[in-house]
Amino acid sequence: MISFEPTEEQELVRATARDLAAEALRPLARDADEESAIPADFLRSTWQLGLVSSQIPEAFGGGGATRSPTTGALLLEELAVGDAALALAALAPALFANTLVDHGTPRQQERYLPQLCGAEYHAASVAIVEPRPAFDPHVLQTTAEARGGAWVLNGVKSFVPYGGEASHFVVVARDPDGRPAAFVVPREAHGVAVAGPEPTLGLRALPFARLELKNVEVPQDDRLGGGADFDYARLLNCARVGIAAALVGLSRAVMEYTIPYAKERVAFGEAIAQKQAIAFMLSDMAIETDAMRWLVWKAAAELEAGRDATRATHLMRGYVAGQAMKIADNGIQVLGGHGFIREHPVELWYRHARTLGVLEGTAAV
Repeated sequence: MISFEPTEEQELVRATARDLAAEALRPLARDADEESAIPADFLRSTWQLGLVSSQIPEAFGGGGATRSPTTGALLLEELAVGDAALALAALAPALFANTLVDHGTPRQQERYLPQLCGAEYHAASVAIVEPRPAFDPHVLQTTAEARGGAWVLNGVKSFVPYGGEASHFVVVARDPDGRPAAFVVPREAHGVAVAGPEPTLGLRALPFARLELKNVEVPQDDRLGGGADFDYARLLNCARVGIAAALVGLSRAVMEYTIPYAKERVAFGEAIAQKQAIAFMLSDMAIETDAMRWLVWKAAAELEAGRDATRATHLMRGYVAGQAMKIADNGIQVLGGHGFIREHPVELWYRHARTLGVLEGTAAV
C-alpha cells in the first residue's frame, strides 16, 4: 500500500524549500530571465544547503540520506513555486548524481560522486535529447560502437542543462544491439564539442547547450552499470517525474498569484472573482493542481518502491503537461491585459510551462 502522507523529514524539506523559494528564488526570477543568467551567489548559497549532496552516500562525501524520488518531487515542487528555471538550475547536478547513485558501478560512484560534494557548485549533466522534431527517447540516433576495448560515441545532443559548464556528462546512446546504453563522458575528452547556449521560450535563465560527439572514445569501465543491465526506463521515469513536479509547483504559483488578484480587481462594480466564469477558472486551477500532485506522488512512490513506474509516469506526464499549460493560460486570461506585461510574473510562468512541457531530461528526482 502506498501512503501519500509525507514523513516528518519530508515535511521539513518542504518547509525549508518553501522558505527558500519565497526568499531567494522569487525575488531573482525576473532579472534572471531578462538577463538569461543566474547569479553565482545564488548557486553557491543553494549548493551549500546540500540539496544535491544529501542523497549521495556518506562514503563519497555526501549526506547519506536514503535515495528518495518522493522527497525529490516534494523539493522540486516547492522550489518551482518560486521559479522553475532557478529551481532546475540549483538541482541540475542532481541529474548526474542521481543517475550515478541508481545505475553506476561502485568504481564509477567512487570516481565521480565526490566531485559533487564539495563546497562550491559543481556542474555535471545528463544528455538525452537529440535535435530533431518529435524526438523520441526510445529512438536514439547517437551511437555507441565497441572498438579496440573501448566504446566510440558519435552523435549530437541538445538542450543539455548546464552543458556549457559541466565537467562530465552521462550520454545516452544506442549500442550495437539497438539497446540504450549510458556512458560517463568527460568534457575534455577528444572529439567532444560544446556549443550554446541554446535559446528557449521559457527557462531562459537556465543555460542549455548542444553537445557534439565525434569519435569520442570512452573506456569500458565508464559504461554505466558495467554492461547491459542499465535501467533506461528508470532514468527516463525519474527525469519525467522531476519535470512534472516542477510543473505542479509552477501551476501552484499561477494559482496563488491569480486568486488574490481576482479578489482585488474590481470591474463593473464588483471583484472579478465574483463573476461565474472567473470563479470556475479559479476553482479548476485548484482542483487540477491537486490532481497533478497526486499523479506525481503516485509515480514517485512507484519509483521509490523499486517497481516499474512506466505506466504511472506515462499517465502523469501527459496529464500534468496539458493541465499546467491550461492553468498558465487561464492565469493570463484572468489578468486580462496585465497578463501580457512584465509587471506581473504570469507571462513568465506561461513561457516556463510551454518549455517544460516539451523537454526531456532537464530535472530528476
